[in-house]
Amino acid sequence: MTENMFLAFEHFPWFQDVSIKKILHVEMPSENNLYWPELDIDLEVSSILYPEHFPLVSKEQIEQ
Repeated sequence: MTENMFLAFEHFPWFQDVSIKKILHVEMPSENNLYWPELDIDLEVSSILYPEHFPLVSKEQIEQ
């Protein structure tokens, strides 16, 4: 089953300047883990669904 999830740049800034092709190339190595091999990004599904439970976010600045 495929599920769509919203990842706000505010919480996940490292996806902001990445091509759609790279974002869509995602693997699920375990039930609660997503991995983007081309970006070397590894996230727990719960951190996407409930970002408020994970207060530590990237310090990378988002250009506006």
